[in-house]
Amino acid sequence: MKVLVAMSGGVDSSVVAAMMHAQGHEVIGATLQLYDHGAAIHKKGACCAGQDIHDARRVADHIGIAHYVLDREERFREAVIQDFADTYARGETPIPCIRCNQTVKFTDLIDLAADMGCDALATGHYARRVDGPGGPELHMAADPARDQSYFLAHTTVAQLSRTLFPLGGMASKAEVRALATQYGLPVAEKADSQDICFVPHGNYAGIVEKYRPDAMEPGEIVDEEGRVLGRHQGIARYTVGQGRGLGIAIGERIFVTAIDAGRRRIVVGPKPARAGETITSAEVNWLVEPPEGEFRALVKLRARENPHAATLTGDAGQVTVRPDAASVSAPGQSVVAYDGTRVLCAGVIRGGATLTAGAGQHTRTPTVVV
Repeated sequence: MKVLVAMSGGVDSSVVAAMMHAQGHEVIGATLQLYDHGAAIHKKGACCAGQDIHDARRVADHIGIAHYVLDREERFREAVIQDFADTYARGETPIPCIRCNQTVKFTDLIDLAADMGCDALATGHYARRVDGPGGPELHMAADPARDQSYFLAHTTVAQLSRTLFPLGGMASKAEVRALATQYGLPVAEKADSQDICFVPHGNYAGIVEKYRPDAMEPGEIVDEEGRVLGRHQGIARYTVGQGRGLGIAIGERIFVTAIDAGRRRIVVGPKPARAGETITSAEVNWLVEPPEGEFRALVKLRARENPHAATLTGDAGQVTVRPDAASVSAPGQSVVAYDGTRVLCAGVIRGGATLTAGAGQHTRTPTVVV
């Protein structure tokens, strides 16, 4: 095949390029320049900027394949960085890696692959594409510690049909690094990239303040009855379920239970999760034919949690998720449903606290809109 490989300059995508080339495919490397590499060139663990673009080019030269660098800074700034700040300003918690996959990486690179006459796009993600009887399926990676299916669950069926994940069947990252050494890649010992590549020194609040200064304005921290307990320095510093760094001591452990962006209020309470709450999806990416009526599935409401059982009801337009156990659902995060290892659908959680009319009290919304 003729394959376009998305090369970030890291070990994973470099191994993919070398593997595909060793298998006899015609390989073209493409690296996206996504943000100002002048500010990030000395940052270890970044991707898609500065040293990493240089590393991708070195790997391509070592393998002996063509390599292109594509300037997508403006698109990335609008689709990912601005959305990152806007999401925090709404009192939600963004996942920029998902937004990047939805927009710049898969949409743009798959279009580029088609323009260049390539048969497929290959990436270094840890997930498996299985060609089932009904078409391409997205499955968890063989190595659960490296699985990235949660971040890829918004990939459409059409995009999935044009995408390859050669590392999905690898047993461990050690196996991938061993291949990098075997191929003699100059990045074989390079450290893994960080989750939020465009945030210098982990200071995400600085990024939010630059694009949405209103999200960093001070406000009140209140309990679920509306009583003022303290002050905060910006709603963007908090997420639903957070139990640390609240700066309040009331004799029991408390958590952020909701964020009222309209009034710049952080709502706290003794329990971040309530049994029996329902999560409703209105913007669902289906990777299967939507089932009729209720069905059982495993769900993840956060990237770093194990799938847990739930009852779902859905159609082409929405999905209702009722977890068996109390679960923390933070607006802005994704809910992903699985049948075993197979991804069924995904949506972005919307909703949060509401204000009881006329009472000035906060109550948790029993239905979280996705």
